[in-house]
Amino acid sequence: MQLTAVFVPVPGGGYVGFVEELPGANTQGATLEEARENLREAVTLVIESNRELAERSLQGQAVTREPLDLMV
Repeated sequence: MQLTAVFVPVPGGGYVGFVEELPGANTQGATLEEARENLREAVTLVIESNRELAERSLQGQAVTREPLDLMV
């Protein structure tokens, strides 16, 4: 699966970036490369945070966890 990164130049310099398919994954950077690096980190943090929140909300419940491969 690939996600779509969108980068928008900001007046005065720099870029704002976000991932179309992952709400909450957004960032900014002084250069396009910095924005790309920051967005990779933001995606990782959003996924880790969502996983932690899910684990907390399911604590003590019987659940089935399994890998999910997406062919989009």
